[in-house]
Amino acid sequence: MQKNFFKNVVTTLSVVTLLFSCQSTKNQSPIYMEANQPVENRVNDLLQRMTLEEKIGQMNQFVGIEHMKAAEGNLTAEELKNNTATAFYPGVTSNDVLKWLQQGLIGSFLHVITPEEANKLQQVAMDSRLHIPIIFGIDAIHGNANCPGNTVYPTNIGLASSFNTDMAYKIARQTAEEMRAMNMHWTFNPNVEVARDPRWGRCGETYGESPYLVGLMGAQTVKGYQRNLDTETDVLACIKHFVGGSEAINGTNGAPADISERTLREVFFPPFKQGVDAGAMSVMMSHNELNGIPCHSNKWLMTDVLRKEWNFPGFVVSDWMDIEHLVDIHHTAETIKEAFYQSIMAGVDMHMHGIHWGEMVKELVEEGRIPESRIDDSVRRILTVKFRLGLFEHPYTDIAKGKTVRLSEEHRQTALEASRQSIVLLKNEGILPLDAKKYKHVMVTGINANDENIMGDWSSQQDPKDVITILEGLRQQAPNTSFSFVDQGWDPRNMSQKKVDEAVRKAKKADLNIVVAGEYMMRFRWKDRTCGEDTDRSDLNLVGLQNELIERIYATGVPTILVLVNGRPLSTEWAADHLPAILEAWEPGMMGGQAVAEILYGQVNPSAKLSMTIPRSVGQIQTVFNHKPSLLFHPVVCGSSEPLYRFGHGESYSHFVYSDLQLNTDTIEQDGTVEVSVTIKNDSDRKGTEIAQLYIRDEYSSVTRPVKELRDFRRVTIDAGASKVVKFTLPATKLAFYNVDMDWTVEPGTFKIMVGASSEDSKLLETVITVK
Repeated sequence: MQKNFFKNVVTTLSVVTLLFSCQSTKNQSPIYMEANQPVENRVNDLLQRMTLEEKIGQMNQFVGIEHMKAAEGNLTAEELKNNTATAFYPGVTSNDVLKWLQQGLIGSFLHVITPEEANKLQQVAMDSRLHIPIIFGIDAIHGNANCPGNTVYPTNIGLASSFNTDMAYKIARQTAEEMRAMNMHWTFNPNVEVARDPRWGRCGETYGESPYLVGLMGAQTVKGYQRNLDTETDVLACIKHFVGGSEAINGTNGAPADISERTLREVFFPPFKQGVDAGAMSVMMSHNELNGIPCHSNKWLMTDVLRKEWNFPGFVVSDWMDIEHLVDIHHTAETIKEAFYQSIMAGVDMHMHGIHWGEMVKELVEEGRIPESRIDDSVRRILTVKFRLGLFEHPYTDIAKGKTVRLSEEHRQTALEASRQSIVLLKNEGILPLDAKKYKHVMVTGINANDENIMGDWSSQQDPKDVITILEGLRQQAPNTSFSFVDQGWDPRNMSQKKVDEAVRKAKKADLNIVVAGEYMMRFRWKDRTCGEDTDRSDLNLVGLQNELIERIYATGVPTILVLVNGRPLSTEWAADHLPAILEAWEPGMMGGQAVAEILYGQVNPSAKLSMTIPRSVGQIQTVFNHKPSLLFHPVVCGSSEPLYRFGHGESYSHFVYSDLQLNTDTIEQDGTVEVSVTIKNDSDRKGTEIAQLYIRDEYSSVTRPVKELRDFRRVTIDAGASKVVKFTLPATKLAFYNVDMDWTVEPGTFKIMVGASSEDSKLLETVITVK
């Protein structure tokens, strides 16, 4: 059937080519090739020239040729048969894909990681009958880090800890420039899932647990990537994964999510809605089923909510072969053809990777099950993006010129500043900042002390000269200090007892010990990772001999501090109880080693605040700041119900004192606004930046409400000994919720307004506003 399909395609194309040639003789420049024509006119002109096969081809995305060749060369025949890169269609080669591309039957590629390959594939596409360019997608999550030779910024969980939405925009803008320099047009980011379960390996890819913070960071990221989506340095954003994958019932990627509509609309939907409102023109569906219906065949999500409620104008893409998983995982479709039917009719516009798409979707149209008008809808959305990106006029990249853009000094400085702002000082009993004159002999050890793993998940291996590890950063920051290093390897699951013993021996002779622990995230060692995509945990403890390493070094009596490099909250309760200082570096990117060292030695005053709560153990899940009142009705026995570190927590070398919380009125209407002000004094001898956080609580309501909801924040820099009045504007709309009838409303009553340094009650000032 496959051979007959492509034979028919060639015959059809020959006839249409003849007709097109005759028409082009009369009009040498088709409307869709005229750059000065409105996009809508160009789309309509091109669409009416396309065969059904070509339309369906625009909805089909493939992995890159080099990616396929690598699989062909590295995997056995049996592995190729079972590998997801070639599942369901053994025997297909990269040459087959090139042939289909030349026939105009592929609309997009992913996993293309060099500009040379991108230009080559684009040349083949531009030689097709209608010269429709490819749109190249890439997982550029924190910079275009999945490709060598690009700037690697902190991952999203750390960026969110900066509470700096301007920085989110700036990183997205620079990432877009580096992507277009490689002829890549579409990033599968931002991930605006709300992460409330740290067992889930993809927490580091998100902006944390607050829907409000996630929404703001995601929206600014969308704007940074796309702007108006009309220049050669703009790229298409993709908000993902819609929806519920971050709250699977067992904390694993792709497991079922069972979430009430109330929780969906109040917690998980808002960041996606903000992304749509910010202009995002693509949405990726989630692996999981939601309340019994796979997201990839969920008409309520894709059509009723996304299209009809939110007026989303862009296109919906599947995640990696998740349409096929309707058959082999979810068992809601008996055949792949039926899975294609379900997903298209539910709202999917583009299929990520697969060869049967063309023949089977064509059959579904010819059988009358899928109207061709439905195919036209999807293709129109995809072509609109291609025209807006200018791909028809600028299908290639200037590789030499692109090298001057990628990894520029400006971009590296942005990565450094983002790292500085993303690192959270969890604990400090006065040992920090370090005195280089006091600590002349420092022993450094741990799996993340001198490893590129500092870049985090979704990072390719980069040139070592472009990456500053923590050990390198320490040596740069304190050149006159004698640093001894005991390498514990990169793999926490296979640490050497001899190396641990060696570190303990050397620790006894040092003035200070620095242990750099955490998790392993690098994707080129896929099976060895402990954190990242498809790397979920049944506990949150440090893996391997890391706890033993920390405890034995502490037992030497020499001052010991801990630096954590990880993409999810880790339960380090023993360290929190015993060590004098702990730094949560998250995944700080290629400049992270310098940023960590600058903070440890006081060159930089830490300012970041936790974007996720850190629980004491996996048994505390779910532990979030915006929980319902009855969560702690009965405290646990044989342990604490209090988290290890709360959302919004983060210490500084400055000491900030909050006072004089005021409202400009104590009563507002349901459509009114209240001005909130608070005085913050820097009661120290050091200039610092504080992140003031505003929370609200509806004291009595028709349905239960969270004990706290983040509703605003400010980054404010205050000189030593100085004070600043920080002001917030709080519209009544930020007090709204879904009432007992699921109507979005602001109910009359009293609302508690809380402002302070974290979500911890003791750090908050309180007052009350009444809504009439």
